[in-house]
Order: sequence, then C-alpha cells, then structure tokens
Amino acid sequence: MSEAMLAARGITRRFGGLVAVNDVSLDLHRGTVHAVIGTNGAGKSTLINILSGELLASEGQVLMEGQDITAWPQPQRARHGLGRSYQRSTIFPELSVFENCRLAAQADNPRFWHWWRHANECTPSRDRAYHALERTGLEGRASTPAGLLPHGHKRQLEIAMCLAGHPQVLLLDEPLAGMGAEETERILTLLQDLKAEHAILLVEHDMDAVFGNADIITVMVNGSVIACGNPVDIRANPQVQSAYLGDGTCTH
Repeated sequence: MSEAMLAARGITRRFGGLVAVNDVSLDLHRGTVHAVIGTNGAGKSTLINILSGELLASEGQVLMEGQDITAWPQPQRARHGLGRSYQRSTIFPELSVFENCRLAAQADNPRFWHWWRHANECTPSRDRAYHALERTGLEGRASTPAGLLPHGHKRQLEIAMCLAGHPQVLLLDEPLAGMGAEETERILTLLQDLKAEHAILLVEHDMDAVFGNADIITVMVNGSVIACGNPVDIRANPQVQSAYLGDGTCTH
C-alpha cells in the first residue's frame, strides 16, 4: 500500500490525570473512508482535534505524507492540505453560500499585498469557491444566505468550505448529525465521490452509514483502540460486539 496521506503514531493525550487518548495509531489513505467509532467519551473528538492541530499530543507523532507535523499549529496544517469539519455548524449565516466558500479559499491563499482590491477580483479564490460548490451540489444555492439553508445543506456547505481550501485529507466530525434519511444519503453519496481524490476520516455515530460506506473502521473504547479492520471483520469481532455493538448488529 502507498504511503499514508496522514498517519498517527502512538498518539496519547492527557488532561491532568485523565488519559483521553491512549497510544492510538492509524493510517489514512487516498481512496479510503476510514471511520472512527466509539461511545461518547471514547476519545474520538480528542483524536480528531489532535490530528487537525487544535490540540497537541502529549506523546506520539502526526505525519503527513511522511513529514512530521506534530508541532505544527492548525493554520499551517490547513495550508499543507488538511481540512476538517465540526460537530456544530461553523458557517457565516449572514453571508451567501458562495461568500462562505470564497472566504475559505482566501484563507488558504491569502494575498495581503492585494488588500486594496475587491474580493471578487481574486480569480483563484473565486474559482476554487465555485468548484467546491459544484462538487457538493450547491452551485444552485450560491447566492442564498447560508443561515437560510436546510440543515443538510448547511453540512454540505461545511464540506464545500473544506474543499475550497484545496485539502488532500478531510477530517469529518459527525457530518450526519441531525439529518433525515434523504439528507444522509446525499452526504454519503458525496463522500463516496470525494474519496477518489482525498483521504477521509469519518467520526460518526450512525452505524448503518458507517458499516455501509466505510472501507476501514477503527473502534475506540476509553481512549484506546480495541479493533481496526474492514466492516465485515469489525462486525464479527467479539470484543467490539461486547464493548460497542451489543448484539453484533450495525444498529446503535
């Protein structure tokens, strides 16, 4: 297998006497949706915050295409091709859908020496924003104030904003939260489309979505990894069934 786009090696994070993440390692590859599952408090969000640079690891390394980025702050990781979404919407509701994407593109490609020019004149940022909207199916809502979008489209917009930053790796923290069946299917179709060009980490509680769409699943309990493998192996794993899936089904 080719070198991982993003890798964690022995990641541990302590908060005083609490070990929130304990010696976690994983690899993210282009063309793969890698899901991380676990009950509340398992350490999933802490892990994704460490990978994105919002938190520093107490121990271990974060590597991007073999380069050690453990000490890099989040903006530097983002400029290097690491994009992420959050559990809660982080859009600018008063701005249009297009303007949200354009801001994300400009953050990745700032041009401080052009401060006197109107943002519309920044062709690279404008092109990236339109391309991101096309990839996520939001081009028809470009002029809509983001705050007026239905919940599912807001989550699509967050992914579009990630794409506008031209990432190689996508870290998606519960993108399906609060969605109905139709909205969920739309996002899952989008992820399958995006994985050909990106490495995707998916933190998600919807087990039907995870087992139906992930290529690799890592299971965390109390900050530690108890299993990692393909959906068939994870579903059949007795330790996973006992700790998380209960009766061994993918419904939770």
